[in-house]
Amino acid sequence: MLTRLREATPAASGHKAGALGELLREGLPVPDGFVVPADVHPSGTETASSLRDAVAAELAWLDVPAVAVRSSAVDEDTAGASAAGQYESVIGARGTDEVCRAIAVCRASARAARVGPYRRRTGGSDPSSVPGMAVLVQPVIEAEASGVMFTPEQPGGLTRIEASWGLGLSVVGGTVTPDSYEAAADGTIGRSIGGKQARTDLSRAGSGVVTSTVTPDHQHARVLDDATVATLTDLGGRTARILGGRQDVEWAVADGAVWILQARPVTAPLPAGRVPALSIPAGALVGTPGSHGTVTAPARIVRGPSDFPAVRGGDIVVCRYTDPAWTPLFTIAAGVVTETGGALSHAAIVAREYGIPAVLGVPGATTCITNGARITVDGTAGTVTPSGGRSARALS
Repeated sequence: MLTRLREATPAASGHKAGALGELLREGLPVPDGFVVPADVHPSGTETASSLRDAVAAELAWLDVPAVAVRSSAVDEDTAGASAAGQYESVIGARGTDEVCRAIAVCRASARAARVGPYRRRTGGSDPSSVPGMAVLVQPVIEAEASGVMFTPEQPGGLTRIEASWGLGLSVVGGTVTPDSYEAAADGTIGRSIGGKQARTDLSRAGSGVVTSTVTPDHQHARVLDDATVATLTDLGGRTARILGGRQDVEWAVADGAVWILQARPVTAPLPAGRVPALSIPAGALVGTPGSHGTVTAPARIVRGPSDFPAVRGGDIVVCRYTDPAWTPLFTIAAGVVTETGGALSHAAIVAREYGIPAVLGVPGATTCITNGARITVDGTAGTVTPSGGRSARALS
């Protein structure tokens, strides 16, 4: 009924599990686990009982206190569409009953309201249909540091890495502005240290995860040393060779060991790092280039779902950060500006797939920019400039 991860293939286990299974078979450091295939449908008491028994047996084999339960849909992590953040994950499930509930949550997310618009925008073959949903279960790596890595676009190019403390949820979710590293083929490493004010870790008191404030001395401390950057760069290169193309890799570091948690094709070109200061327009707010393009339009401050109805087609969404529930706004927005986050976060990936300019990690954007003011977002350069030549901070 269930499949061990090292035996997983994309056809039966979805692209996420299939890619990790291939890496595991090639000897790369991937946490072992198991998959509930897409064709296993626990409808009816007898089938549900059989699935529960199978899950219990696999959890006994893993013998770990907590697991990550993640979607592995047939249309996820493909060369055409990442589905970054569109489906559910449950991190820190404990025990058979919790894991079975988490599996059901992941499967139900295939019907989430945000999925249809995403599939239509990214060219899904039948956006009205429900994609097949396998579910991947692996041990939670209790990471000291985690993040995302994009392997080079061309041989000899730069490896881009974003990193923060704790589990990688804060990096992919864009809730912190992470450290950014660029590793060249000759071993040279460029770095920009972010403001990592919060971290997420596995809960010690029960199931799930907890978020805590990072101590002041660590908020602006470097997360990765050069040796770890080099190890990640090597693993990224091996991953790209095995999977046959440029990869978007989620990783974690625990007890000195580096783990690969996910690998999928890069779906859209990534802007270069921050532009030189001399190239920045006067009065501009500066952040991380997230998605190519330039647009001038009214700014719409969005502080939460209650502000969604105020967003009109062609507005530039300005917010602290986005989560998957915000994806439908991207179908009507002309651009996106966030106060936290990096170029490898889910929000930036989706913006690039939608072809809308985005600038991430602009400190104070929701207070420096007045609701309704016309601004110019340059997602290639990472700047936000007021229309009409006034100082960006005069917009507040």
